[in-house]
Amino acid sequence: MELKWAVVVIIGIPLAVLCIWLAASFIKWLFSLDWTFESASERAGRHGEEIAAKMISRVLREGDHLLTNIEITYDGKQAEMDCIVVNKFGVFIFEVKNYSGQLMGEEDDYEWQKIKITDSGNIYSKQVKNPIRQLKRQVYLLAHYFRFHRIKVWVEGYVILLHQNSPVDSGYIISRLSDIDRAVHTKGKNHLRPKEIEQIIALLQRNVSRS
Repeated sequence: MELKWAVVVIIGIPLAVLCIWLAASFIKWLFSLDWTFESASERAGRHGEEIAAKMISRVLREGDHLLTNIEITYDGKQAEMDCIVVNKFGVFIFEVKNYSGQLMGEEDDYEWQKIKITDSGNIYSKQVKNPIRQLKRQVYLLAHYFRFHRIKVWVEGYVILLHQNSPVDSGYIISRLSDIDRAVHTKGKNHLRPKEIEQIIALLQRNVSRS
């Protein structure tokens, strides 16, 4: 009997310790996982931003800098910007939308209507944000954000609709690589010196969104 209990103690205690360690390791692994699930629209948006960043990268020249997912707060108001190009000609915001289907609306509407027809003929309608209004807000906030940090720079902005389905004819909407190239390489209200560019980039890099 004593031998039997000795065997139980010798084998059972290490086995119990091993089970506890495995359970603790499993729980730790579970908590280390990212349990943030994207909706279909969030996934499409993120994918669209990645495509747009690659498009913009194709027209960049020496001295151009591309930053993505910049989030700033000014006067209690928050703005999230998909892509920003900084070079000697200024600061350029690109608001990216991966809206599929037909879009309906006017330039100053708060929302646009997105209509999709399925292969079976069903029609779906959904209200989506007007990216032009979003862009104008971003330009305003970023310009004032720079001013608050004593940086004098003119901020411009454009909307990239990846499906080229804009319901309006607007100078804010661009889609072709040549248009992006022209937008960021045309001499305008800025002529930034290298030191100013470095200052702008350093400030923006402090605001890269981690989400």
